[in-house]
Amino acid sequence: MSNPTAAAPANPIPECPHCQKPMPLCICDSVAPIENRLGLLILQHPQEQDRALGTARLTAKHFPNAVVRVGLSWPSLSKALGQPVENASHWAVLYLGSARAADLEAEAEIVALNRKGEVADNQRAILGKLEGVVLLDGTWSQAKALWWRNPWMLKCQRVILNPSRPSRYGRLRKEPRKDGLSTIEAAAAILAGLERRPDIAETLHASFERMLTRYREVQAEMPELAPKPVVKDRRRGVRRGKRA
Repeated sequence: MSNPTAAAPANPIPECPHCQKPMPLCICDSVAPIENRLGLLILQHPQEQDRALGTARLTAKHFPNAVVRVGLSWPSLSKALGQPVENASHWAVLYLGSARAADLEAEAEIVALNRKGEVADNQRAILGKLEGVVLLDGTWSQAKALWWRNPWMLKCQRVILNPSRPSRYGRLRKEPRKDGLSTIEAAAAILAGLERRPDIAETLHASFERMLTRYREVQAEMPELAPKPVVKDRRRGVRRGKRA
């Protein structure tokens, strides 16, 4: 017999249909739309499950011509985007190879690379012809898997970023490289730089800061939705919570 005094299961917390975050973490009602020139395609690895701190859908919500696709591979840029693309070389892809702006002694925030991973000649002409940007969303290894499973990206223009500051994630989420950024920060840097519109970066950064603030607020009341990151204590060989 069932126990009539047993506690009823807690009602599941609803998710936002737009950002897909639990509603206590959603900031969609404060997102300011941005009218811009360049297209934006965000390819998200299906195992990217950080709903609490992920930024792909929050980024896309700002732009009327942004597309988020979840999967591992697509036969072409046109198929991934859902519309014809005449020349894939007019789309940039944020390159995940070993090339770093600091190693290449590049000073610009956005650097176009050639097929050899070197700084391309005639940067202004290359960047000026771009019609859209492809960003890969996931952990470093997940993003690299997306890169290798989609050979059509070789036709796109490779670019790298040279951010002036580290990610705003701070202690909440450790990036594998010093130049690693969240998806929303990468979009802010590349779209604002290519379109010469600092207001794009300001708007996206403001949204990201609101998201992080909300996350920290929820940590105190609903830690199951916004857990503190766990890091390894090198001195003791154990894992412990790290203060955000």
